[in-house]
Amino acid sequence: MIVKPFLKWVGGKTQIMQDLIKNLPDNKSDIDTYVEPFIGGGSVLFNLIPYFNNIHNITIMDINDKLINVYQQIKNNPNELIEQLNELQNTYYNFTELKDKEVFYYNSRNKFNDINTLKTEKIYHAALFIFLNKTGFNGLYRENAKGLFNVPWNKSNKPTICDKDNILNVHNFLTQYNVNIINASYDTCLKYIKNNSTFVYFDPPYRPITKSSAFTSYTKSGFNDDSQKHLKTICDKINEKLCYFMLSNSDPKNTNIEDSFFDDLYSNYNILRVKARRNINSDGNNRGSINEILVKNY
Repeated sequence: MIVKPFLKWVGGKTQIMQDLIKNLPDNKSDIDTYVEPFIGGGSVLFNLIPYFNNIHNITIMDINDKLINVYQQIKNNPNELIEQLNELQNTYYNFTELKDKEVFYYNSRNKFNDINTLKTEKIYHAALFIFLNKTGFNGLYRENAKGLFNVPWNKSNKPTICDKDNILNVHNFLTQYNVNIINASYDTCLKYIKNNSTFVYFDPPYRPITKSSAFTSYTKSGFNDDSQKHLKTICDKINEKLCYFMLSNSDPKNTNIEDSFFDDLYSNYNILRVKARRNINSDGNNRGSINEILVKNY
C-alpha cells in the first residue's frame, strides 16, 4: 500500500525524509507508540511508520481544527468525501474561462471561512479544504488575525483535486493502525506518551531565517521565538520520561552564522545539520541547498 500526502504542504519533509529515516532510534522494535503533534500534510507519518514493526498506538495532533477535520473525514467517511471532491472537481474543470474559476475559488473560500460550514457540514468542509489546497497559491495554508483562510487563487488550470485511490489508501492506513486524531496544541502530547516505548516527532512551524521567508501565520496565534522556547520545555519533559523525540527546524546559520538560537536552546541534545533545497526568500529563482537542523535526545 503506497500512501502519499493528500495535501500540498509548504515545508513538507520529502527532501529530508532519508535523513529522518537514518536518524530513527536504533531499537525501533522496542517502540510501540508514535506521537506527531504537528501533523501537517502527513508525509512523515506515512513514511516513518513502516520502519517500526511493533507500533500499535499512534496519535496525530494539530491545533488547526480544519486540518484535523480532514483527517477525521478521510478515516471515517472516505466515500462521501470523494463524492464531494468529485463534484468540486467537475464544477471547476467545466469552467472554460479563468475568471469563472477564480470566482468559484473565492466563493468556495468564503464558504470554507463560514464557521457554520465546519460545524454542520464537516464532510463538505473537508472537501473544501482539499479543493482550496489544490487550487490556491503554492499549497499554502495561512490564516489572518481573525482566523480566516486568506490564500489567493492559483491560475493553474487543471490540478488533481480528487485523488480517489490515494484517499482510500490514506483511509486504509488510518484505520489499519487505528490512528488517534486529536485537535489540540502540541503541549498536550504528554498525555499520549508512554515511558521509554514512545517516539515523538516534532515538525513545528519553522523559525524564519529571512524576513521574506517568515511564515508564522499557520494559525491566527502564530508561532514565534517564545513558542519555540516553550516547545523545548515539552521536549525536556519527554526526555525526563525516558521517551525518544526528534525535531526538525530551520537553521538560522544559513543567513547569519552568529545566530545560535537553536544551538543554544537545544545544547543538551544532539543537533545535526542536513541538506535540503528550499527557497530562502520570496524570489522563487533563488533556490539552493541549505541546512536544516534535526534535534534528537538519543
